[in-house]
Amino acid sequence: MMLRRNVSLSAAALALLAPSLAHAYANPGACSGTCTNTHDPSIIRRDSDGTYFRFSTGGKIAVHTAPSLTGSWTYLGAAIPDGSSIDLTGNDDLWAPDVSKVGDYYYLYYSVSSFGSQDSAIGVARSTDLESWTDLGSTGVRSSSGKPYNAIDPNLINVDGSYYLNFGSFWDDIYQVPMKSTPTAASGSTSQLAYDPTTTAEEGAFMFAYGDYYYLFYSKGQCCGYDSSMPASGAEYKIMVCRSSSATGGFVDADGTDCTSGGGTVVLESHDNVYGPGGQGVYDDPTEGPVLYYHYVDTTIGYADGDKQFGWNTIDFSSGWPVV
Repeated sequence: MMLRRNVSLSAAALALLAPSLAHAYANPGACSGTCTNTHDPSIIRRDSDGTYFRFSTGGKIAVHTAPSLTGSWTYLGAAIPDGSSIDLTGNDDLWAPDVSKVGDYYYLYYSVSSFGSQDSAIGVARSTDLESWTDLGSTGVRSSSGKPYNAIDPNLINVDGSYYLNFGSFWDDIYQVPMKSTPTAASGSTSQLAYDPTTTAEEGAFMFAYGDYYYLFYSKGQCCGYDSSMPASGAEYKIMVCRSSSATGGFVDADGTDCTSGGGTVVLESHDNVYGPGGQGVYDDPTEGPVLYYHYVDTTIGYADGDKQFGWNTIDFSSGWPVV
């Protein structure tokens, strides 16, 4: 953000200004190698050798690796080459991966669905090295007609050894469910974290703990198909946030509006040649610090879904709200 590079402001002043200055964004960080066709990326760094792994929608969860966040990214293969064991349409075209390490294992959560359908389920696979995965099938989080949510876009959060899975897309937006101590299956009932009654176009939750707060990042607006159906200005994908002192609820935006009542503060939206950023996550990088990563359309390249680029920006939390 150009303002914070040139002017020294107090944290309190930045907290007041951040929502109104959401248009002044830094451009994405450097990316080399394969940086395109990266829907809904998930980033993690392997402890043993520092290799970065990027997982993304499609290709039975496409996996790319790099020696650093900036690249050079190269294709490794499919995480689940035989498709999911979940018996649903879409079990060979898996979406929205989320990767976390718990104990000695890496867990890869994924979505089984078809576009626009509520007949969906969240599955999980497990690995010790991020390269060879065993599909464990359904987590028990599933949706169908009559459910208030759509069971896609999973994200695991560890709260002092207790695990919660955030998920949801459209319908009644974003939900959460507690997971077992080995986080392969749900262990309780769902609760709603975010909802906008005017659009119900929220999805892709990602929760990140920083300082005294849990930050709920999510995407809002039209994600895809820009080459055939361009949304009205401002209705395209953008990245939003709410925060709470608890991971299980009470999320509000920078104005104090509840996230279940249409609240939400813009973190990143279209600017310069960046269009429709979303499908985001946050990674606490050992070199860069906390980074927001996402996909976006580079308007100098093209608007097709296959043209989506991998983007990332460092996050400044000094105001109490994330600024990129």
